[in-house]
Amino acid sequence: MATIKLKQVVSRIDCSKRQKANLDALGFKKTNSVVEHEDTPAIRGMYEAVKHLVVVVK
Repeated sequence: MATIKLKQVVSRIDCSKRQKANLDALGFKKTNSVVEHEDTPAIRGMYEAVKHLVVVVK
């Protein structure tokens, strides 16, 4: 299955609890960290919730 790489580019400071929970679930530890996941609807949904904090890396 295809994979997707995500990079956190904005700090989690001043984010809601829901957004912080999504960042934790995606596996981000700190700003500029990169994680790789299988491209599933669940991962896409978590990405949509925090897309202003995260970018997709090619």
